[in-house]
Amino acid sequence: MTDTQISIENPESLLATSVDEFQAILLEGVSRTFALTIPQLPEGLYSAVANAYLLCRIVDTVEDEVSLSVEQKKHFCSTFIEVVRTGKEAEIFARDLAPLLSVQTIPAEHVLIQLTPRVIAITHSFAPEQIDALLGCVETMAKGMPVYQGMDLHGGLATMQDMNEYCYYVAGCVGEMLAKLFCHYSPEINQHREQLLELSVSFGQGLQMTNILKDIWDDAQRGVCWLPQDIFTETGFDLKELSTSTDSPEFQLGLEHLISIAQGHLKDALTYTQMLPSHETGMRNFCLWALGMAVLTLNKIKQHLDFKDSNEVKITRKSVKQTILTTRVIGRSNFLLSLLFDLKSKNLVCKDWQYQANN
Repeated sequence: MTDTQISIENPESLLATSVDEFQAILLEGVSRTFALTIPQLPEGLYSAVANAYLLCRIVDTVEDEVSLSVEQKKHFCSTFIEVVRTGKEAEIFARDLAPLLSVQTIPAEHVLIQLTPRVIAITHSFAPEQIDALLGCVETMAKGMPVYQGMDLHGGLATMQDMNEYCYYVAGCVGEMLAKLFCHYSPEINQHREQLLELSVSFGQGLQMTNILKDIWDDAQRGVCWLPQDIFTETGFDLKELSTSTDSPEFQLGLEHLISIAQGHLKDALTYTQMLPSHETGMRNFCLWALGMAVLTLNKIKQHLDFKDSNEVKITRKSVKQTILTTRVIGRSNFLLSLLFDLKSKNLVCKDWQYQANN
């Protein structure tokens, strides 16, 4: 049994660890991907970004908890905003929420909720500008995500704009927060603040759209669809008819359109990353690893438009390792990064989409 497993089984034992160790163990439990990428960040950013992710995960835990009613979710979300804002009553929040979590919530998230007071104490150890960035993200997520609770999402969202708004609430605002933290960390980066903030929303949307496309069938089994009907109206498919038995060229064409949109957002993500100083290799790696894995995932979806399970389009560990190695080798060169992105994403663009959209 590893130290991490021992700590997860004995939450109080984590209280004696250092801030970085405490957050690293929690991250490993709730997200191996971020447990891999966040440590790439420089020392002045690591703790704040790790804490930010844990705060977001607390909101996600509330939103995903099947035992909570819509009103309970709204209550805990609004309460958590005030906990983050003031740094007070985190113990009450944890005490009230923890017993309500079901077995469908993973053990590591149970622990995270129980240890909310220490997470919040760490939040309020940061500089005021950092706290403001974290609070802004939590407030946007915690106010925006409950809007979708109780909605009938069996037939998807109505429009692409609705999908954009959803992606902003769950990912775009996270991108904004990271951009603000990056700008606070580096005066050199702060010179490009406005453009980075704009691109960061697109970065977040590209990653979230990739996840939505990958998880179509997992979501469908829960009676949920995050795809926009207007895109599929153009191709002649009604999302209300979506099921794991769907084998429709019209549906697959709609997927191609969304893949093309996601590719455009990931291209913005590359531009964002290229604006970070080349000597900030840790920050670039943090961005490039996520970007690279998203491009590879979209390629798998494009190659297997008839997939019926997310495992069919999940990239391999070998691909993850290759992404890490490649970005470490060429990550400082904007020219090589552009060349590689164009090579890996050229098949993601739906060339006939504009024609069909206008005819």
